[in-house]
Amino acid sequence: MTSTDEHWLRQAVALAVTNVTEGGGPFGAVVIRDGELVATGQNRVTRDHDPSAHAEVLAIRTACAELGAFSLAGATLYASCEPCPMCLATTLWARLDRVVYAADRDDAARAGFDDRAFHDLFGTDRARAGWPSRLEQHRLDESDAPFDAWLAKGDRAAY
Repeated sequence: MTSTDEHWLRQAVALAVTNVTEGGGPFGAVVIRDGELVATGQNRVTRDHDPSAHAEVLAIRTACAELGAFSLAGATLYASCEPCPMCLATTLWARLDRVVYAADRDDAARAGFDDRAFHDLFGTDRARAGWPSRLEQHRLDESDAPFDAWLAKGDRAAY
């Protein structure tokens, strides 16, 4: 992992932790192109009553609006957690070059999220090597921090 990857991945994890304290879910994402921050996203599912308001999708929507284009070719998405199948499909539609994430589907399952079950349902691991967007996991010391904050939150929404 490069120092640039580590920097932006830490930003995504920090967004996720902050989002939990502000009443959202434990997921954060940033879109970077040419070394510059284009957009951020935080999970707004329970806050906005929108099951599609995942951090990655919101970051991609914002980045596309900022750039005035549907293609994010040349960009990287950094996410606090491995994207779910819906978010993975969105990264493919957006033509992102790379997706770098910290925690994984098993970490999300430990915190009560369905990510692992949905990955199993859609079989997302079968053809991943041939995808146009490269997926990479890079664990950080704080990879579990968003889920730890979520589990410690007494008034969290049940998923």
